Amino acid sequence: MKKGVFYGVGIGPGDPELLTLKAVKTIENSQIILAPETKSGQSLALSIAEGAVDFSGKKVVKIAFPMVKDATIRQKRYEAIAKEAEGYLNQGLNVSMLNLGDVSIYSTVSYILPLIKEKGFETQMIPGITSFCAVGARLQESLTSIEKPLHIVPMCHEGLEENIGLKGTKVLMKNKESIESVKKALAEAGLLEKAILVENCGLPNEKVIYDMNEAQDGGSYFTTIIVKD
Repeated sequence: MKKGVFYGVGIGPGDPELLTLKAVKTIENSQIILAPETKSGQSLALSIAEGAVDFSGKKVVKIAFPMVKDATIRQKRYEAIAKEAEGYLNQGLNVSMLNLGDVSIYSTVSYILPLIKEKGFETQMIPGITSFCAVGARLQESLTSIEKPLHIVPMCHEGLEENIGLKGTKVLMKNKESIESVKKALAEAGLLEKAILVENCGLPNEKVIYDMNEAQDGGSYFTTIIVKD
């Protein structure tokens, strides 16, 4: 029996219309859909994809990723997810794992696909529109130019203050830390007035804050700050 193919599919930042044609076709040609879920059992990735693809007749498997610091616990969970996917692949079924944004930028797929690939299964990565590119379009701003570099910096990074000072445009992502601490770092670098914050880009609850003084803690994890210097 021919084995199935495992696809990591980037579904974009939130607007179902931003799924690529290839992403749509890949999901349509897959019998099994792996959809990351939150503790509450909700899957944002699935709800976005359902706005562009008919899931009738497909088996949707929700998968939870442990939000813990213990690398051993995380690895065991990754291996369990990969093993479940391999079971479907051995039956000749194609498996698509949904990934918010792009599959090569802070992706959940990056933890699972290599485990499956090393077992000899065929794997493919389907790129998607990144959240920060969607933010740039939402703001009608070019993120960079040929003369300036573009830096992607996680807000939880220990070197946040140092990286904020880099020349060029900074994209601050992954809001695991206090927005107040990020504001403080921006202010100390003299960049607070050059920063724009966007929450949940492309989703119904999208919010754009042009004055960082109005940004407060408790916002969405899907927060992106653009700093043009």
